[in-house]
Amino acid sequence: MRVGAVDVADEGGVDVPRDMSVVGYDDSHLSHLMPIGLTTVRQDAAPREAVLDPKLVVRGTSGPAPESEA
Repeated sequence: MRVGAVDVADEGGVDVPRDMSVVGYDDSHLSHLMPIGLTTVRQDAAPREAVLDPKLVVRGTSGPAPESEA
């Protein structure tokens, strides 16, 4: 899905990550293979019910929030 989202954004003139951030969840082995690595939340699978400690892995598809115009 990330590839599609980034491609559609690019076709529409939207720059990732300047204009739009793209973030995934699971940190699969494909997350870092594109020219822009995917920012993702890594949460390893557990074979039983457990509270897991997810970690945000920041890569090239996310940028700073725009300045608010308040």
